[in-house]
Amino acid sequence: MLSKRVIPCLDVRNGRLTKGVKFQGNVDIGDPVASARRYYEEGADEIVFYDITASAEARGIFLDVVERVAAEIFIPFSVGGGIASVEDMRAVLLAGAEKVSINSAAVKDPALVGEGAAAFGSQAIVVGMDVLAVPVSETIPSGYEIVIHGGRKRTGLDAIAWARRCEALGAGELCVNSIDADGTKDGYELRLTRAVVNAVSIPVIASGGAGHPRHMFEAVDVSAHGGGASAALIASIVHYGEYTIRQCKEYMAEHGAQVRLTW
Repeated sequence: MLSKRVIPCLDVRNGRLTKGVKFQGNVDIGDPVASARRYYEEGADEIVFYDITASAEARGIFLDVVERVAAEIFIPFSVGGGIASVEDMRAVLLAGAEKVSINSAAVKDPALVGEGAAAFGSQAIVVGMDVLAVPVSETIPSGYEIVIHGGRKRTGLDAIAWARRCEALGAGELCVNSIDADGTKDGYELRLTRAVVNAVSIPVIASGGAGHPRHMFEAVDVSAHGGGASAALIASIVHYGEYTIRQCKEYMAEHGAQVRLTW
């Protein structure tokens, strides 16, 4: 069995690390480069970097920050935000990332997923899914809708149908973020996570809501009660010093999750 991954997420705005709740009220909480280095040293399996306003502002990503982070860490590094073409992907990968994460751009131009996979391999293409719980309807039978532009625009796309389509297009991984749970520290949206895991055969990263290592274990737990994800994305609980990566992994291991312990 593959080890379950713990992945700190660095939301970056104007070159600074930021964090909000349910995609609102973001505040400056520090230097993303120093944070990335600290999480790498603590045992993170990967780092995710999101330029959270690049798409909404219709601009490219801050490549200088990508380069600085890549120079400090020696684990897989995924970058998203403002990536709208194969050329953008190439620039990010050349700046030091191993993976690119596309979200709004994939919804607007689904062919971009396949183009990226053809150019760089499926393993380099992550599709980020920002998901909002909505009433069940004929168009959204799962009760989960894809939203884009940092949660600012609803799309009318059913999240489960979109997950299946992204896999068919060539995505190598999906990162499923519950907007309703984001930043709340009340736990991941396990029903959503499990629904996506059951719908596809590629790895799924659970995102949004971690407030305790228990939540991370629940997200990757393969039992009927867990989310079954391949990885847990975290932010607030490590950004604010409530837990270290080591503490999170030790808790997960003690409760039966297979994780990479390097100390």
